[in-house]
Amino acid sequence: MTTAKETPNMAGNANEPRRSVSNRLLTVLGSFDVARPTLSLTEVTTITGLPMSTVRRLLRELTEWGALQRLPDQRYRIGLRLWRLGSLAPQQRDLRDAAWPFMQDLYEATHENVQLVVLDASTALCVEKISATRAVPTKTEVGGQLPLHATAVGKVLLAYATDNTLESIVAAGLKRVTSFTIVEPGRLDRALQDVRNAGIAYSREEMTKGAVSVACPVFGRDGAVLGALGIVTHSHVTLDRLAPAVRAAALGASRTYSARQPWAQAPLDRRE
Repeated sequence: MTTAKETPNMAGNANEPRRSVSNRLLTVLGSFDVARPTLSLTEVTTITGLPMSTVRRLLRELTEWGALQRLPDQRYRIGLRLWRLGSLAPQQRDLRDAAWPFMQDLYEATHENVQLVVLDASTALCVEKISATRAVPTKTEVGGQLPLHATAVGKVLLAYATDNTLESIVAAGLKRVTSFTIVEPGRLDRALQDVRNAGIAYSREEMTKGAVSVACPVFGRDGAVLGALGIVTHSHVTLDRLAPAVRAAALGASRTYSARQPWAQAPLDRRE
């Protein structure tokens, strides 16, 4: 399917190593994210650095397969087939299934925004969310990414992540999202130690002015942290009042998930 004219400059740069077909397909798919849910042919070409003729062909093939959908305005977005495949990821699916009833209970008890996130490289990836119409507006969307150092759910993940994860976050620079964001490595390290000691994390207007959050880890039976479950609310709300409910929901999700993983061993009682 490759033409002779495309072959010499397949990667869009004659100095780059020639990319495989799968690499180019993934590069095109990787140009879409929460901040760019729909893209035009020209935009995908600019983002990927691939020749426009190559991008046009790949977009057509991905659309025919169902990975992308072509909109009436000739822009593209992720297709349902790719979304269905993504939902089959075992840990993410099992974690969402285990946490969902407790997220609903938490929402009914508080009528605040409830979210479930997992670690995705150097960010927190939101895999489920319940939005409250009267609650504080948030920037979180399912499939969206949040900074680890500026959110309660992110601090939970970072506190239990490997040292390499923390080192890479610090090396990349701690972005100041608001005037309250912790951007000093020493302060962040102390905050993460507090999370490990208490099993709970807080963010006080560090991500969004007027919004605060509290989160707790969701554990597997082997003691590994699978994700973080948290609440985002208005800054005038006392987080200590919500913390016990968040802790109970996270513990319930941990127990439910663990009960469905019979091959793992390690009691959860030590985390109560």
